[in-house]
Amino acid sequence: MPELEQYEGSLLEDAATLLAAFETQESVLREVSQVATYANLRSSEDQRVAEYQSMATRAKSLAAEARSAASYFEVELQELDEDQFAAFVEEEPALAAYGHVVDDARRTRDHTRSTEVESVLADLSEVTGSASEVYSMLTDADMTFPAVERPDGDAVEITQNNFTTLQKRPDRAFRERVHEAFYDRWEGVRNAVGTALQKSVTADVKTARVRNYDTAREAALDGPNVPVSVYDSLLDTVRDNLDVLGRHAELKRDLLGVDELRPWDLYASLSGEEPTVGYEEACDHVVAAVAPLGEAYQERMREGLDTRWVDVYENRGKRSGAFSSGTYDTQPFVLMNYQDDVASMYTLAHELGHSMHSELAADAQPWQYADYDIFVAEVASTVNETLLTHHLLETLDDERLRRAVLDEYLERFRSTLFRQTMFADFELAIHEVVESGGALTPDRFGELYRERKTDFYEPMVADERIEREWMRIPHFYYNYYVYQYATGISAATAIVERVREAGEPAAADYRAALELGGSEYPVDVLARAGVDVTTPEPVESAVAVYDDLVAERRSLAA
Repeated sequence: MPELEQYEGSLLEDAATLLAAFETQESVLREVSQVATYANLRSSEDQRVAEYQSMATRAKSLAAEARSAASYFEVELQELDEDQFAAFVEEEPALAAYGHVVDDARRTRDHTRSTEVESVLADLSEVTGSASEVYSMLTDADMTFPAVERPDGDAVEITQNNFTTLQKRPDRAFRERVHEAFYDRWEGVRNAVGTALQKSVTADVKTARVRNYDTAREAALDGPNVPVSVYDSLLDTVRDNLDVLGRHAELKRDLLGVDELRPWDLYASLSGEEPTVGYEEACDHVVAAVAPLGEAYQERMREGLDTRWVDVYENRGKRSGAFSSGTYDTQPFVLMNYQDDVASMYTLAHELGHSMHSELAADAQPWQYADYDIFVAEVASTVNETLLTHHLLETLDDERLRRAVLDEYLERFRSTLFRQTMFADFELAIHEVVESGGALTPDRFGELYRERKTDFYEPMVADERIEREWMRIPHFYYNYYVYQYATGISAATAIVERVREAGEPAAADYRAALELGGSEYPVDVLARAGVDVTTPEPVESAVAVYDDLVAERRSLAA
């Protein structure tokens, strides 16, 4: 890092200096990435182990120091005009590989502060992002949930990971007991969680203002150069089609045979007891499903599964949920909490989509472009899910499992397109409260959340506990992250339709888009795959597919 800092103030001295500085930056950040990723993976294995938490904390500090040491890059690159850079490239041809880096720096000139301020902001990133860490430690390491009596008389302990699985069980009284016990436990930490989220939102707003943005949303979307109109179009288009979500809710009510659809019915299986899908069986299905993307893609995924990319099962203290991680110099590492059900099979497909995206981008791009924006990442994961659905519905003979697959995919559509858009609406609302000088309290969070939940799920009769659901969503700490799930499933649906209709040429376009990594802006990457996300068309098309699937599921029940 001291070597990297020596280039400050002289970055544009000549072509050789600029190239040497870029290479030193890569050397530092690439090594820090190795350290930080290792520490975070160990921490995620068991969040109760103090040694692992210490490693993760030290790694975060190291990463913040590294960002601070390199913080002058963007400021100084913004003074490099096109003619000067062209002359530098002529003198040092290797600099041509940094053209997009330079263009992106110039693009954000109006929102970049002085070198001194940028260094301070980089140093403070460890603190401004701490609310998410506090929330994670509270909910994954410290919180435990009660055991609830099952219909057979035995007790099952609720966890963050199995809550949704338990909400799918056919016994309605059991689902209600799980719902009540789970959310009653959250009530005991409402002030801690409310304070954490309020601080996270405030940090987003204040950081945006320091960078001369009008709103935190504008700042968040400007990072990957996504127009704010994409966000607004998503909210408007989904709200205009809430009648389709209503038809799915009415289908659930009818098939469950209940007078009123309640919150503990939303995840309920429509086909009775959930069929078991073991991990090895899931691996076979997922690999077979991606055949339309080409033999090389398929073989790469199988090889990854055979060489232990995946940490499969739930353990006490293990981080909840699932993710794909790794660095430019490693294989992917997938954390899961596999539950031997259809939903877990879909989660496996989802995370392997991220992993394969990373593999293809790292193969095709130099280090500076191998990483990619989340806006694109959630497309790769959802393409795999969509292909899995088509494969299973076309090949399964077991009608019970086919119904479960269709139910699961409908749930994925509901939770990814509609639920995540509802989350995005909520996230916009809570940021606007702070931006207008208002106060965020647990009661205010609950009020804003309930308004949106009842708007989106009009056929459902909500109880008072629904006002606590916002407390269990870690993505609200990620600064305008969730909308990308909804845009992702919309783009993914369009891509899969192209692949199914056009075959290998469309698959080649998609693979080429993945291989672009971060070498182009996300909107342009998706255009390479044949999708224009700046228009409402992908969202409208996805809603139409969802509507057709709801109708198909109703016909199966007839």
